[in-house]
Amino acid sequence: MPYEPPPELAALSLAQIAELAAARKLPPVEQWEPPVSSDSLMQIKADGRWFHDANEFGDGEIKRPAMIRAFASLLRCDAEGQHWLVTPHEKQSIVVDDAAFVAVDVVRQGEALVFRLNTDDDVIAGPDHPLIARGSAELPAIYLAVRHGTQARVGRSTWLQLVELADPELSVTSQGARFSLVPG
Repeated sequence: MPYEPPPELAALSLAQIAELAAARKLPPVEQWEPPVSSDSLMQIKADGRWFHDANEFGDGEIKRPAMIRAFASLLRCDAEGQHWLVTPHEKQSIVVDDAAFVAVDVVRQGEALVFRLNTDDDVIAGPDHPLIARGSAELPAIYLAVRHGTQARVGRSTWLQLVELADPELSVTSQGARFSLVPG
């Protein structure tokens, strides 16, 4: 069955976004503690592109959105910052250059900020999915907590959208939580 991308984020209500998120049945990777670990030979570049076992016969880039989306549903990041692809029987390390995801769009729906990721996941910022400002005031980097310890880096165009939604102190609110866009 071919992969159908979701509708444009701006065209959806908050209720429709919540329905889409609920309809996506993610595997319970937080419950799995597999006894075997290995190296996946995979890497997620800072720009969100996925690669597997690059060699002299090709660059190894994974280009099928459905495949990337499937792998992304198995991602977990531990307390040391190591990312893993997790199944019930094995976990495989994966190199992540910056963040596992890239936030490619944002809209305000009522009192919530909704982010679309490069994997077509939608994440509603708030207490369970905070925005984190890193870097410096001159060169900020904004991240969004996604799931299982993973994060999305807010892409440049999305950061500009976010700044337009910010108050004069460069803060935004979502689901009752306030987030500064300036590293502290």
